Formats: sequence, structure tokens, C-alpha cells
Amino acid sequence: MEIRQLRFFIEIARKLSFTRAAETLHIAQPALSTAIRKLEDELGLTLFNRSDRKIALTAEGETFLRHATAILDDVRKAEREMADIRGLTAGEVRVGVTPMLSTYFFPKIIAGFKKRHPALQLSVYGDSAARIQRMVAGGELDMGVVAGGAIPEDLEYHHLLHEEIVACVPADHPLAGRKSVPFAELLREPLILFKEGYHLRELIDEAAAHVGEAPRAVFESNLFSLIRNLVLEGVGISFLLRMVVADEKDLVALRCDPPLHLDLFIAWKRQTGLSRANRAFADYLIDQTDEYYRLSEMYGSFPLP
Repeated sequence: MEIRQLRFFIEIARKLSFTRAAETLHIAQPALSTAIRKLEDELGLTLFNRSDRKIALTAEGETFLRHATAILDDVRKAEREMADIRGLTAGEVRVGVTPMLSTYFFPKIIAGFKKRHPALQLSVYGDSAARIQRMVAGGELDMGVVAGGAIPEDLEYHHLLHEEIVACVPADHPLAGRKSVPFAELLREPLILFKEGYHLRELIDEAAAHVGEAPRAVFESNLFSLIRNLVLEGVGISFLLRMVVADEKDLVALRCDPPLHLDLFIAWKRQTGLSRANRAFADYLIDQTDEYYRLSEMYGSFPLP
């Protein structure tokens, strides 16, 4: 039995699809199928039910999944400990980031961290906070930015950001001259929103239900830059974090009445903890966000150093 086979098996179990697992693993599907057949032959068990192009774990497969996950967790822990022994001259950090932060916040963070630790490999994955949370819990990412709310007990976390959600309009919009606008009034505007499944969208939908208004979404996307540009083109207005539009000269940020806020955390798996490389990145990220808020309180909006 090889570690490679275990990784293959776990990815198929997550995707419940040989095709999607092969795409994620960047290998040919026939090679993936052959590897799993060999694993089943070695175990003398059938791990997947295959019928009508749909697959499902057998009872034996469910049991083996628990053991395979535990084995890979131990392997990752051993790799991290070996990296700790070598010190910070080698190592990899795999972090998940939400769309807005990946565009505004994290480029400066990444640049600063690479200057401090040039030998460390940094891989950044962009997705919704909910998806990132699942990937951290599943061991696919070392750490990630997750949203406030129900964070599972198997994750450790540190609070990063408490940011105001503002309505963004182009400078020539009729609402641009107002400092704040009732949230219910904003919901009657054509809206450009993040897709369902993104925490910011969930907050907007919850707040809309609270005031008894249905959002008029004319466009949905998971791409922050596209949403920003569509607002500038006058397609509609959007709700974004104040920090990511603070330096936008062509966008006007309007305070919602009542105000809305979003909390974000950096989280990692409690059981496996953080390697020295990951701890170095987490500490750097926390230090920089603390500095951002200190400077913001002193000077108002202030970019990260």
C-alpha cells in the first residue's frame, strides 16, 4: 500500500467521481482507476460501489476512509516536524483566502512575508470562506480565512478582521452624495452580489430578510474585480468591505443604516497544529492586521505596509 494510493482514494471519496478526482489530482482517469483497483485487490475488499456512472463508498470503504485520513494526517505531521528540524530554510504554506482579501489585502501580505522568509514556498487558494473551512478541516489546506459564526471545534482560530460592509456606487450615482442610506432603500437598487455560498452574500440575505425586502440581484459572481468593474460601469451597486474600497477614487462607499459588519478569522486544524513555516505565516498575518487597525485608528483608512 502506497501513500499515493491513499491520497487518490481520499480524493475520490470526497468528490464521489473518478473524473473530478482525476482533474484535481492532475492525472489521467484510467491511471487513477487502475491505482484504486490495485488497492482494492491488495485489501481484498471493494471500496466503491460503481453503477450507472455514479459511485458511492461501500461500508468497507467508509471504514477504510477513516483509517486513510488518519494515516495521511500522521504523514503530514511527520513532514511538518521534519521541516521544523530543518528550520525555516525550507517548507510550504498552503493558505485559503476569500475573493476580496485575495485582491486587496493579501498581495501586500504575501510580498512582505516572502521578503522576510524567501526560502518558504507559499501557495494561495481562493474560494468562499465556507469552502476554505471545509478544506482546512479536511487537511487540503494548512490554514485559511474563515467567516464568523459556527466554527467547528476541531479548528483553532484567531480573529483577524472586524470590517464594515458598505454599499458601493460610482461617483456619478444619485446616492453618491449621501453618507448613509437605509438598508431597505439600498436593496431596491439593482444589485451585483457574490454568489450564494459566500459569507458576505449570506449576511446580506439575512439582513434583507430582517427588513422584509428581497434583494434585486441583476448579476452574481465570485470575482471581486468583476463586481467592482460592473459597479463602475453603472450596472448596479454592490456591498463590499470598506477596507477594500477605501482607496478607490471612482467608487463611493455608503454606510448602511443600520450598519453591517463582517468578522473573519484565520483557522487551522487543531489536531495537527501548525508547522514552524505555517506558524511564521500566521504570526506575520496577525501582526500585519493588528498594525493595519492601529494605523486605521490613528489616520483613518491606511494601506497595509
